Amino acid sequence: MFQDISVEELQDNKKGEMVLIDVRSPSEYASATIPGSINIPFFDDRERAEVGTLYKQTSVDAAKERGLEIISAKLPALMKQFQALPENKVVFCWRGGMRSRTTATLLSLMNIHSCRLTGGYRAYRQWVVGMLESMPFAPPAYVIHGHTGSGKTAILRALQEQGYPVLDLEGMAGHRGSVFGEIGLRAHNQKTFDALLLNELLRYRETPYVLMEAESKRIGKVVIPELVLDKKEKGTHIRVELPVEARVRTILEDYRPWENPGACIKAFERIEERIHRPIAVEIGDCLRNGQYDRAVELLLLYYYDPRYTYSEEQYPEAEFMTIAADSVEEAVRAVERLLPKTGESAGQAGRGV
Repeated sequence: MFQDISVEELQDNKKGEMVLIDVRSPSEYASATIPGSINIPFFDDRERAEVGTLYKQTSVDAAKERGLEIISAKLPALMKQFQALPENKVVFCWRGGMRSRTTATLLSLMNIHSCRLTGGYRAYRQWVVGMLESMPFAPPAYVIHGHTGSGKTAILRALQEQGYPVLDLEGMAGHRGSVFGEIGLRAHNQKTFDALLLNELLRYRETPYVLMEAESKRIGKVVIPELVLDKKEKGTHIRVELPVEARVRTILEDYRPWENPGACIKAFERIEERIHRPIAVEIGDCLRNGQYDRAVELLLLYYYDPRYTYSEEQYPEAEFMTIAADSVEEAVRAVERLLPKTGESAGQAGRGV
């Protein structure tokens, strides 16, 4: 028979290359899952709806009977999918109920060993929420500030590629944090963001510091937990300053507005009334005519820069270390020089010791 495994045991064994298999329907999996899991659905969305309707409107027995008919027809194909995966399989559904229990039982009968996650995805989600509310996280934060287009996210990702401990909040949110921030991306919901964030916090809890961007409390559809906001407020603050021309270039490279012109115009219409009328008209004309460099420049000067000035006033007690650079690449090197060396504390580096 199969074995049950708790969420806590799963975390302790993650380094053992366990294969997580979400047997819920494709739409459930797409909505939120355990990071790193793969989807081998017990029922597809249509089948799940059919069985669920029988359960509610007819009887439990009728639902079970129909479920067995469906799974019997595709059992050989399902078993081949599971056989192709490495050992140490863990299956889960919503509550650790019928779908994962039946899957694990069938695998056992085929001599394919697996574990079932106790409580399913619901138990995992409860564990994530509890950890984000109560877990200790000691590393102090280095917080990157700068006007829109200063390459803050690009700087962090360049440092992350070099092995620095970075919390890429925008990457985890699937959103850039502005009214245009979802263009070309797939925004994540709170469940997915929380799971990805917790993975990174656990990964970096023994590092001497972490790097992050000075995000607001909300990024797109998600809200940043108090644990991270508190780290941001108490962190060492680095302001990056780039020339307007470089900022325009950075935004164009990141957003590529010519690939989603309609989405850009639609996003602009949400803020159009907040911009002085003649400027707003010119921005709209530029977007419609493909003059994206001019549109971005006007948006920076007349919308985003004044908003940034206000947001920086929310750090009245903070002492900023300022980096003036001509490019993102130059800014990356400058940030590296401000970070602690081996054996040096974050506090010493922040004081320039």
